[in-house]
Amino acid sequence: MTVVRVGLVGAGGVAQRHARVLSGLTDVQVAGVTDVVPAAAQALASAYRTKVFPDVPALLSDGVDAVYVCVPPFAHGPAERDVIAAGVPLFVEKPISLDQDIAVSLAAEIAERSLLTAVGHHWRYLAIADQARAALAGRDVRLVTGAWLDKVPPVGWWPHRDRSGGPVVEQAAHVLDLARYLVGEVTQVSAVGSGTPPAVPGADIDGSTVATLRFVGGAIGTLAATCVLGWKERAGLEIYADGLALSVAEDGLTIRSGDDITTVPSDPESARVAVDAAFIRAVRGEEQDIRVPYAEALRTHELALAVATSAASGKTVDV
Repeated sequence: MTVVRVGLVGAGGVAQRHARVLSGLTDVQVAGVTDVVPAAAQALASAYRTKVFPDVPALLSDGVDAVYVCVPPFAHGPAERDVIAAGVPLFVEKPISLDQDIAVSLAAEIAERSLLTAVGHHWRYLAIADQARAALAGRDVRLVTGAWLDKVPPVGWWPHRDRSGGPVVEQAAHVLDLARYLVGEVTQVSAVGSGTPPAVPGADIDGSTVATLRFVGGAIGTLAATCVLGWKERAGLEIYADGLALSVAEDGLTIRSGDDITTVPSDPESARVAVDAAFIRAVRGEEQDIRVPYAEALRTHELALAVATSAASGKTVDV
């Protein structure tokens, strides 16, 4: 194909970011937008001189080459099913759903059709993530500490548990995905929520959550998440192996072995571009560098849901 025509389902902040990145790639066109809020769809379409469609079937009928589904967590399911049925390559923004059964059923439909998919866990495209992985190769990881310490995003659905799933599902899933990428699978979680929501009208999510994690390789870990700040304080991982300490986040990597300290800066925007560029290359039938297809994202999502379930129930959850 000469030009890859991409349709957008959703017109919020994340869709706007993808539209900006996609429009900056060679021979990629934002071919249309649909959103349940027509004014939002019109604003995004106007910014990129493209068309507004009333719904997903209408967008698909225009012959797009790929579709990005960028909807809030509670809205996943119907759009993906339409795209899967049409056999069109599908990019889904995380979290992939609030309902695990929906995500599992979508994964099965995708597998049945062998459909090309990708999910927006862009941290795996950070160059420092691969450097961290190389530094850990051959070492037994002993301890992992992860954190996402942030504010409540300025969207109305976010502070409601039945809309976003809470900070672990909606934000800290990036940290959990990176932990899986660098350390391996988590087999068991035990979590506790604060029971106190952030100071936002109508909020019913936990303002803070702490979880313990047991990894298949024997490492143990923690995850701390909060949304009570007015800024983004920190998001990332610290990993400890015999004789090695490693700290990785979007903006940089630090590796220490005794007095030998290596610090590598990182540009988060590079990963946001890389995840879209990799998907577009795959749609073209070129290089295959999809690091998080839907089935892989489902494993991270199930882990995040396990943490949320444990925090709500007070019980240990096997993953």
